[in-house]
Amino acid sequence: MPPGNAGSGLSRRLLGVAVLALTGFVVLALLAAAHQLSTLDHQARALVHLTRLPLLDPAMNGVSGVGEHYGLIPLMTLGVAVLWRPRRRWAMVLPLLMAGTGALQLVAKWAIDRPRPNLAAWGFPSGHVLSLVVFFGLMTYLLASSTLARPRRWLGYAGCAATVLAVAFSRLYLEAHG
Repeated sequence: MPPGNAGSGLSRRLLGVAVLALTGFVVLALLAAAHQLSTLDHQARALVHLTRLPLLDPAMNGVSGVGEHYGLIPLMTLGVAVLWRPRRRWAMVLPLLMAGTGALQLVAKWAIDRPRPNLAAWGFPSGHVLSLVVFFGLMTYLLASSTLARPRRWLGYAGCAATVLAVAFSRLYLEAHG
């Protein structure tokens, strides 16, 4: 099989995953806008509340910071630096992709207008998690299309997933989202 075909197959799978993720996001956004997730929200918050310990608060703030601008900007800078030589096109696309994600999150927050548990504005979607899903989704794609050994790729996949899940959990733990 020529190398171009393997790459185009991976690109088609990426497009399929992206369309599926966007569809899931839109469905969740519509449910959130219609306030159809409140039972699930309360159950999730109750489960997360069981883990609340004042000792964990600083750690959860630190984990949550990965999705803040002061966490994302160094992460994007590192991503661009690592990608610059082997994948210059992706290094240049990364900041544009993240800016587009920021615009999507602002439009979605404005359109859905769902409050946070503390009744502050714009509780859905989580900008922290959305930004990291996009960033680490791209990193997962780049890992999948790399020539790294399979165990290293799987370690990278696990690191990407663990980071997104940890930040998502921290946002619930800190009651920034419901």
